[in-house]
Amino acid sequence: MDTLSDLLRAVRFTGGLFLEARFRSPWCLQSQITKEDCGPGVDTHGGLVAFHYVLHGRVEVRLGRETVRDAGPGELIVLPRNYRHLLGSDLALPPLDAGALVRKAPDDEFAHIDFGKGADPRQHFVCGFLATAMRGHPLLAALPALIIADLRDRPCAEWAQTSFRYAAREHASNRPGSQEVLARLSELLFVEAVRGHIERLPGEATGWLAALRDPPLARALSALHEQPAVAWTTETLAGRAFLSRSAFADRFTRMVGVPPMSYLTRWRMLLAGQRLRESSETIAQVAAAVGYESESTFSRAFARELGVAPRAWRRSAAAAS
Repeated sequence: MDTLSDLLRAVRFTGGLFLEARFRSPWCLQSQITKEDCGPGVDTHGGLVAFHYVLHGRVEVRLGRETVRDAGPGELIVLPRNYRHLLGSDLALPPLDAGALVRKAPDDEFAHIDFGKGADPRQHFVCGFLATAMRGHPLLAALPALIIADLRDRPCAEWAQTSFRYAAREHASNRPGSQEVLARLSELLFVEAVRGHIERLPGEATGWLAALRDPPLARALSALHEQPAVAWTTETLAGRAFLSRSAFADRFTRMVGVPPMSYLTRWRMLLAGQRLRESSETIAQVAAAVGYESESTFSRAFARELGVAPRAWRRSAAAAS
């Protein structure tokens, strides 16, 4: 049972590629993806994930005052919270504004940057994004601010570069369903990066990501993510985990940081917030969809978790849109 995939099925990301970059001389950029880069109709209220896939050469990256890291061909630079960052061949250089270098022509597959003199680029990479409307998405909250994922030894290694070329054709064709293709390709690479990160966590690690690699907890998390409206109890979730109630409760709380029922309530409210934003369902219908028979009980839980009543949340979401 793949808990990470279950979560992504429950809350779909919108994703795609938007930029191809080639550089031929020493360079340094200041970069951050904007809503405009994602194109029309992409809801970014829950957050943006930025990524750069390196096709050729080595690219340095740094967030704030953190240590400079670098990525080479077949590696993916992932910024789960889309913080402003530096990219370049030499980050000691004064940074240029990436937006000022972007060029777009009607016959181009992507927006592009082509910087420097010479015939062959020293660095070549493509840039993309994932966006979600769900505020407080547990996966994005649990990830570090920067991940360098080596995809060369992952199952996707053989098709990653081919997929980017295919994605470029889909982007240019504007055929029905092409945006869905781009979203799924971006999501698949993101999932591979997250899986690699989880596998590298130290054995003593705790937190939501560490719980995903713990088979009993992963079974319980998968169950409540897939069926949030079920009247789960600590006992029934412990049964899914094949543990006693006390052993499960202690293990879940120690690993995830909150008791099972608190986590379930938070997950239900995040899903409810998404439905309030995206659908025209009544408050009572949203409440029932996430496991509440009483609208008033749901409203109190929603306000307690998210700090505002469901109707006020919906109004603010509509105003923001």
